[in-house]
Amino acid sequence: TQILTGLFLAMHYTSDIATAFSSVAHICRDVNYGWLIRNIHANGASFFFICIYFHIGRGLYYGSYLYKETWNIGVVLLLLVMMTAFVGYVLP
Repeated sequence: TQILTGLFLAMHYTSDIATAFSSVAHICRDVNYGWLIRNIHANGASFFFICIYFHIGRGLYYGSYLYKETWNIGVVLLLLVMMTAFVGYVLP
C-alpha cells in the first residue's frame, strides 16, 4: 500500500519551496479522497516501523543477537530503512 499511495500522492505533490505546502493542502481538499490517501500513507509508514520494532524486540527476547552475522545484517537493514524514510519524508 505504501508504494501505491505514494504514487498517488506524488501525482499531485510539488516539492518547490514556494508551493509544497499548497500542494499538500490541494491533495487534502481538492483531490477525491486525497485526505484518506495521505492518512493511509502516513499511518502505513508508522505501522511498518512498529512492526520492525516488534521484530527487533522478539529477536532480543529469544536471544537472536547471539548470531552476530545475521544480527549485524538486520542492524544494517534497519539503518537503511531509517535513512530512506529520512530522505523520503524529511528532506523534500
